[in-house]
Amino acid sequence: MTKIAAHDLALLDPVQMAEADRLTIAGGMAGIALMERAATAVAGTIRRSFPKARRIAVLAGPGNNGGDAWAAARLLSEAGCEPTVYSFVAPDMLRGDAALAAAGYGGPWQALEAFVPEAGFDLVVDGLFGAGLARPVEGEAARAIAAVKGAKTPVVAIDLPSGISGASGEPLGTVLRADLTVTFFRRKPGHLLEPGRSACGRVIVADIGISDSVLEAISPQVFANAPGLFRNPATSPRDAGHKYDRGHAVVFSGGMARTGAARLAAMAALRGGAGLVTVYAPGSALMAHAAHLTAIMLERCNDAADFDALLCDARTNAFVLGPGFGIGEDARRYASAVLAAGRRLVLDADGITSFQDEPETLFAAAKAATSDDGAPLVLTPHAGEFKRLFPDLAGDATLSKLERTRSAARRAGAVVVLKGRDTVIAAPDGRAAINSNGTPWLATAGSGDVLSGIVAAQLAQGAPSFEAACAGVWMHGRAAEHFGSGLIAEDLAPMLPQVHTELAALPSS
Repeated sequence: MTKIAAHDLALLDPVQMAEADRLTIAGGMAGIALMERAATAVAGTIRRSFPKARRIAVLAGPGNNGGDAWAAARLLSEAGCEPTVYSFVAPDMLRGDAALAAAGYGGPWQALEAFVPEAGFDLVVDGLFGAGLARPVEGEAARAIAAVKGAKTPVVAIDLPSGISGASGEPLGTVLRADLTVTFFRRKPGHLLEPGRSACGRVIVADIGISDSVLEAISPQVFANAPGLFRNPATSPRDAGHKYDRGHAVVFSGGMARTGAARLAAMAALRGGAGLVTVYAPGSALMAHAAHLTAIMLERCNDAADFDALLCDARTNAFVLGPGFGIGEDARRYASAVLAAGRRLVLDADGITSFQDEPETLFAAAKAATSDDGAPLVLTPHAGEFKRLFPDLAGDATLSKLERTRSAARRAGAVVVLKGRDTVIAAPDGRAAINSNGTPWLATAGSGDVLSGIVAAQLAQGAPSFEAACAGVWMHGRAAEHFGSGLIAEDLAPMLPQVHTELAALPSS
């Protein structure tokens, strides 16, 4: 596994990508040169990935995405392939660099209306709209996309499959699904957010000569979540260190019949790198925990008086509240007390639901709390729990998952982890990351409890809250990948040593 620098993980929305193009052209590179480089990347990828493809249908739209398609068709023809361009508009109706690219083609073309994917083509190249699409696909373009969907011909998309928003990953009318997508300079949020992620197939990012210094001018705040965006403290413990150097995480437990979720979180916190982990449990649940736990400590916590006494131990620095805890006043009281004491808190499951009728109480407590990175609270909701705290954001169909999560983080004064295949992590200052690892087997009971524990382990070791959440989400997904099919929640924590080993092997910079 190769470590990727944070600037390589930046995601650019269509407006930012257009600005990157503009700055590059203003710096002296002609627009047609950028288009030629993009086309070279597309044609080269096709030749490497589909070496037997000869008869190729190239669907060209009316803008620069179509210009890339025209130029790629010329290069494919020069390489011995037999492309036919199916154009959304006649070449003499194109403008700017797209017109120049079409004029240089010289091979066969037809109107898009004539396109029939079953006509013996080995490959379809989608150059209709790309990432900048801003309105639903309709008319003849929609018919062509539907025709491709009904065929079994492989598809290569230029920039992004047509019908997918580059900003949100949401469908805009009829959507084309690609086997491979070639994008340029940096990925877009739509490459990672569902359903765009599933529509893209394999994604290749091509270097077309845009300088990394352009990123400094754009200052992106959204990233793909991967090593390089975070540091995992457990991968480099000090030779002379001791367990308290790595923090003391606490997991609150529910009653006797609801102890399993707390144990999942506690084991994940210990395997995740925390030096010590204690479960705070009501007296009725102590024997149930004692029968299962060895390296994890237990403390009786029946009520607020017990908890106030336990909180006097300043070495406990990261807490998990929610998994199997129960909904109600105790959850609200304990969460508020943790934050008021200046400790860091992962709030999940029942902890989140306990504040559904008074979310502002939680948000005020988070904003009033002190923390080195300004966000002592990490919320880890799934979509249903998110709706309980942020019903207006959840119900706003105009917002993408990325926008909903960033807005929630600002409102709550917390790091918000909105879970799913395309988990989004957002900080109150606007930074956000979109996760892309993991497996469908993570959709299993208790998986979220394990995630809470891994995030708490990073907090206990002193990682800033946003980094801790990013690391926890990535490690959770990577552990699932190591285990493979048939995964259940209990399988995740034992996979974490392999994840730590991988992270420790990465170069420091």
